[in-house]
Amino acid sequence: MAYAALTTARLGLRSAAVVGADAIAAGAAELDLLRAAGVTVRVVPLVQGPVFKNVETPGGRVQTCVEPGDPLPVVAVPESWVAAPTWLVVPVAGETGPGWAAAVPPGARLALGWQGLLRVLVAGERVRRRPPISTALVARADLVGVSRHDLEPGTRVEALVFLLRPDARLVVTEGRAGGIVVERDGGGGKRVERYTAIKAAEVDSTGAGDVFLAALSGAMSGRGTGPVDAGDLRWAAAAAALVVEGVGLDAVPDRATVSTRLVRETASRPGPVSPAQ
Repeated sequence: MAYAALTTARLGLRSAAVVGADAIAAGAAELDLLRAAGVTVRVVPLVQGPVFKNVETPGGRVQTCVEPGDPLPVVAVPESWVAAPTWLVVPVAGETGPGWAAAVPPGARLALGWQGLLRVLVAGERVRRRPPISTALVARADLVGVSRHDLEPGTRVEALVFLLRPDARLVVTEGRAGGIVVERDGGGGKRVERYTAIKAAEVDSTGAGDVFLAALSGAMSGRGTGPVDAGDLRWAAAAAALVVEGVGLDAVPDRATVSTRLVRETASRPGPVSPAQ
């Protein structure tokens, strides 16, 4: 959630975040970074938060669960939060249960980071993939984002959209290969659109999916429920490209930096640029 909340704030949107944290994490510098960016933070005390050990290898990241952590209870939030037009639920360890689907107001757009619900976590063991299923959050979401790396090889992403609500959109990110958008319509059909990534000198891929989802949600927030715009995807891809070029939350870009990157990218490869209001 930290990457998503910081992204929306640095891109110029009012942002608030509910963050579960144990006694150690509650004093983490990352939360101060969110507050400094203008994020209103509500810390929910947990006995134990999730802990992972990541090892980068030539074959990719090897992630071990040190501690799966506790569920994040649904808590009351201020009335001003309830009125927010867009909500993002971005779990990292399946901590957001079905109660969070009911907590999102009916008229709000919900963007869900699916990968956080697709992990089998056992303390001391490597993280394993959980097959995608329709849950209360998945069924409520209007926009669902997931990395191809969090799906079993051979998964037909076109079929995953039928786990979502009618008119929902699924974005599957594929790193340097870009990604695809699958849109389900009320009649049961689907439309698949591919988008290209923006080249980046990758240093740390942590949080890239959350940044992409938050930037895309922010770009779409000023519009209705129409299809995902190509310019919105370019905006989100630029934000994701920038965050992987640095380390940690400090690498999350602001609006001016994303705009500059898009201008540079457009000069070499023309394409629509969303104002991302």
